[in-house]
Amino acid sequence: MTSPPTASAPGSALAAAQAALAAEYAALYGYGVVGARVGAGRRSDARAAYDAHRAQRDALTRTIHGLHADPVAAAPAYALPFPVPDQAAAVRLAAYLEDRIAGTYADLVRTARGDLRRDAAAALRDAALRAVRWRGSGTAFPGLIERAP
Repeated sequence: MTSPPTASAPGSALAAAQAALAAEYAALYGYGVVGARVGAGRRSDARAAYDAHRAQRDALTRTIHGLHADPVAAAPAYALPFPVPDQAAAVRLAAYLEDRIAGTYADLVRTARGDLRRDAAAALRDAALRAVRWRGSGTAFPGLIERAP
């Protein structure tokens, strides 16, 4: 998200950007768990995803400042959606995190225009691709979890 943001309705684009930022914070927390539990063979995947989400967090922070607002703060901790006692659960968590992130970017794509919309669509695509890598299969509507099988 490099160029100045534009939005069709600044309030709704701002709210969607804030939601995406909050989801990025949660994903970073979740990837800390994934990295601790995933096997050595997938640790580089977890690190790459963590780095990608950290870059998205920073880009969203800049975007929100560009919309003349203060970015939401990260929570001190996040509840995991299910226990993660082993490698298999860590892989499921990674796919879950990517699905959730894709959903927030789908919302941002719906509300934004211009460069912000383009960047949100790219982030949605990247999250969907990471989910496929973790899960081994894709969904028909990445970012629209309610329509996924």
